[in-house]
Amino acid sequence: MSAHLSKTDSEVSSLSQSSPARSDRRQVYYVQSPSRDSHDGEKTTNSFHSTPVLSPMGSPPHSHSNSSLGPHSSRESSSTRLSGSMKPQRKHDGSRKGRKPWKEFDAIEEEGLLDGDGAHQDFHRRRCYFLAFVVGFFVLFTTFSLILWGASRPQKPKITMKSISFNEFRVHAGTDSSGVSTQMVTMNCTVKLTYRNTATFFGVHVTSTPLDLFYSQLTVATGTMRKFYQSRKSQRALTVVMLGSQIPLYGGGASLGSLNGAPTQPVPLTLNFIVRSRAYVLGKLVKPKFYKRIECSVTMNPMKMSRAISLKNKCIYS
Repeated sequence: MSAHLSKTDSEVSSLSQSSPARSDRRQVYYVQSPSRDSHDGEKTTNSFHSTPVLSPMGSPPHSHSNSSLGPHSSRESSSTRLSGSMKPQRKHDGSRKGRKPWKEFDAIEEEGLLDGDGAHQDFHRRRCYFLAFVVGFFVLFTTFSLILWGASRPQKPKITMKSISFNEFRVHAGTDSSGVSTQMVTMNCTVKLTYRNTATFFGVHVTSTPLDLFYSQLTVATGTMRKFYQSRKSQRALTVVMLGSQIPLYGGGASLGSLNGAPTQPVPLTLNFIVRSRAYVLGKLVKPKFYKRIECSVTMNPMKMSRAISLKNKCIYS
């Protein structure tokens, strides 16, 4: 009986020493002690109480008191339950970790595609905005230019012919450059006129064609008006001297009578010239032009030499 009890105590001590090592590997702690509820030695030696102190999975503690299975069976059954409860969790964690990289790759690829589409859309949107801005600016600038051009057209300059005076008119015989004998005329006259710029917001640059004085479709005198600039809402008086020296009349001089070189009867003449005006409203983009053709019928009276002859109602402005 004493040998049996000593053997039982040695088994208990070895079991208590080996139990912490196994429990450390599985992270489960047990407290085992011999049952002292009975005074019987065999019951004491064959009966153990196993109680888990700490379970990592949070499973409820289980008590097993079975003398027929022994302490090894109780420990193995509890470790089996713990390992069985931990394996699905590990498997679940492994599958989650195994799927996470693929999910991250899919998310990154999807974000990359979305970013690429967003950048492409932003590029097209900026290009559309730029084209819209260019077209809008062109339309607005064209509209503004047309408005200025339309507003400037009615503001035409006004030209008024005042008078003409004949200082000299002499008819004499002569020869032309080829040596043909014919009557010739030498004359000197002065033309006065006024130029008025009626525009309210722009000035004009004024030029003119030569002023020509005709007798029977022959030019007997000519003059030049110097170019000038006329500011807005202003006017000026102009004087142009017209000269003709030894102008051959050929057959036209047959009806022209003279005495000592002076004409004996009135001579019908025609004054003709064109005035050109140009305004720079918006640089060289908006530059309206105004043309005025003037034609006046004049009669030279030998009795009124050096007197100003009014041209009122004797000129046509077109």
